[in-house]
Amino acid sequence: MSLGTQAQLLSEFDREMGATARILARVPDAHLAWRPHERSMTLARLATHIASIPSWLAAMIREPAFDLADLPPREAEESSRTAIVARFEAAVADARRALRDSTDARLLDAWTLRKDGQDIVSVPRVVALRTEGLYHLSHHRGQLTVYLRLLHVPLPPIYGPTADEGRL
Repeated sequence: MSLGTQAQLLSEFDREMGATARILARVPDAHLAWRPHERSMTLARLATHIASIPSWLAAMIREPAFDLADLPPREAEESSRTAIVARFEAAVADARRALRDSTDARLLDAWTLRKDGQDIVSVPRVVALRTEGLYHLSHHRGQLTVYLRLLHVPLPPIYGPTADEGRL
């Protein structure tokens, strides 16, 4: 028995959001202004960005396109782990609801990314959800694990045991 597109994506979504929640729960309030390099984001900026990415998935499911010209000003960075986690949980709940209420047909429809009205890419929505959503999230989550490692914060399991948590 094979799962449909929506069921597969929902399974991936739940796994990635769980891993991300475990990492965000380790963000230390005392180091939110820290950055590993002058050109790097602060810990607060990176964690806030990660917490916001699930809201992109909800928008991709609900809207047929997005124009980069419509990007809002940079989101305000959160000032505490509690606020970061709350933002993440709200975004995850909304994205999960949008995904649960979607259909395989909707997920296979085209989604388009534009810049100033010009199409940059048009792909099946499921591809955009993975590449611009889930993979983008895992990329930044990886960055966050490096930040936490440099701050001597023990890392929880993501795809398996970590050196900090031991073997499962």
